[in-house]
Amino acid sequence: MKKVFVSGCYDLLHSGHVAFFKEAAQYGDLYVGIGSDATIAELKGRQTINSEQERLYMVKSVRYVKEAFVNAGSGIMDFENELRTLKPEYFVVNEDGFSPAKKQLCDELGIELKVLERIPDAGLPARSTTAIRSAGNCTLPYRIDLAGTWIDQPYVSKHYPGWAITLSLEPIIEYNERCGMSTSTRNAAKKIWPYHLPLEKPERLAEILFKFENEPGSSIISGAQDAIGICMPGLVRHYYDSAYWPKKFESVYDEDILSWLEQHIFMVLLWPREKDLDLLKETYITTENVKRLADAAEKAWNAILEKDIHRFAEAFLDSFRAQTQMFPAMINPQVQKAIDEYKDGALAWKLAGAGGGGYLILVSEEPVKGAMRIKVRRKDSGI
Repeated sequence: MKKVFVSGCYDLLHSGHVAFFKEAAQYGDLYVGIGSDATIAELKGRQTINSEQERLYMVKSVRYVKEAFVNAGSGIMDFENELRTLKPEYFVVNEDGFSPAKKQLCDELGIELKVLERIPDAGLPARSTTAIRSAGNCTLPYRIDLAGTWIDQPYVSKHYPGWAITLSLEPIIEYNERCGMSTSTRNAAKKIWPYHLPLEKPERLAEILFKFENEPGSSIISGAQDAIGICMPGLVRHYYDSAYWPKKFESVYDEDILSWLEQHIFMVLLWPREKDLDLLKETYITTENVKRLADAAEKAWNAILEKDIHRFAEAFLDSFRAQTQMFPAMINPQVQKAIDEYKDGALAWKLAGAGGGGYLILVSEEPVKGAMRIKVRRKDSGI
């Protein structure tokens, strides 16, 4: 029998995990690597419900699994030593578990990387650990920025005013820490609202969260776009002019537009941003560069309203290029290599958040193989 390898957290073991094991085991004997408690705390910013010993016991009990073990490494590639030792013919992942780093390692070792869709077994509902955790736990949204990133900082907008565009996302997966998904602001929100956002005016909630996260005397002020993207549903743009808080807002809740965005925006996991990355070490914040950023955001907004995918992609890429022109440390050879993997299949790309790693956001006419879909938070979602 050929060897098949999968790796993951497998906390709160459920039917979705078993269905995944069952499908992966069709390719051969299945070996399962489990992330340690320390690795999951590092990547997810939380403790597991079940310890690594309990998770290992449960996974080993599944009849499709030949052998299971706790990965000895750390970080997003914690399984590398096990993969090199096992030398399987196949490494199987779900779409939210795919990453260019995994593909690169598999190519190096001559292992075939297979990406499976999340399909429940016959007659069973779809299951995910995130959904189960959210049912009795935190349902706070995440956010992605579509254009204008950095203009929510006064040292940028003082050169030229403009809009930032954010999209509020439902937590259909648990995004990694330090990956451009406003996880630090979301963690601050948990201290105020541990389970879900209250039923108040979203703009007011965003202001409360922004002030809570940025206490008086803070040396680094988190931009308002994170709080706004978490608290304000749908598609929102916010206008900045030499101040931390925007002067005005515009929101879109139109179902056709939000569904259109879901059909054309995809995400790929890269790796957490390095803790010692200094994005402000070298900057080129000039009136010309900030105007490019502002113009791109304006162009992106109009293209979205018209559902013009090619103009949106062009503006999306213009915004990213303006960002990296001002903050070169956002991108490095490793990130560029990941981007190059998708240049032929996507219309445009940018990094989530400040850059240096995290998630790669893609704009495409068709679904991107190995990339995750997004779920936009609607105004009446109740989250």
